[in-house]
Amino acid sequence: MRKPSKNQATNVLSPKALLERYACPLPYHQVRARFMGNIATPDMTVSPMQEIQRIWNNDLPVFESKAEAEEFFGGLFQGVWNALSAHQKRTDPFKLARLPTAPANLEFLARFSRVRREEIESFVDGLFANKDEMDLPESAHKAVSILGEIRSLFAAAEQLATSPAQPTSVSSITETIKHFQQMSRIAEHEINVVIQSCKKARAQALETLPMGRPPVFH
Repeated sequence: MRKPSKNQATNVLSPKALLERYACPLPYHQVRARFMGNIATPDMTVSPMQEIQRIWNNDLPVFESKAEAEEFFGGLFQGVWNALSAHQKRTDPFKLARLPTAPANLEFLARFSRVRREEIESFVDGLFANKDEMDLPESAHKAVSILGEIRSLFAAAEQLATSPAQPTSVSSITETIKHFQQMSRIAEHEINVVIQSCKKARAQALETLPMGRPPVFH
């Protein structure tokens, strides 16, 4: 893994700048979706450090100083992970990345579809925490199934937009984008169903954990 340049400032960086500086293999929209899925997972054994290592393919940056390491982990834990944890509240639901407005053309449709596909894939990846199977609550299981269907639609649209079989009118693309914006809202809803369902499941699991006898001090 390449080292960050010595000439780069150690000032507080935005999450996107932090990921760029430390050569993150994934773009920001995927990282935040992966983190959100991992925050929501009912797997009680996961940790933020494990997910960070997974995102960097178990090849974390080489830090030249303690300050650089603190910048890296502090920025990810406080600037991204903790901020996303707030979206476990019903009053502050998780939202997909907001894409800048652009002309209604195949290039924008392809980018829109790709980002949404990657976000859904990343959320589910984080949720399953590198496991092939996960024991999810029934409502979360249904929501993940719906997300899988939405992901397939975005993937198909991405493929068609990058290699159209025939010319497509601007009006048709505009209409498709409107439908996909609505689909994005549905995906957000299902993601938040997963978050709330798994949050409740974790709370119930904690209530059933055996409590050890407290130490006695003399």
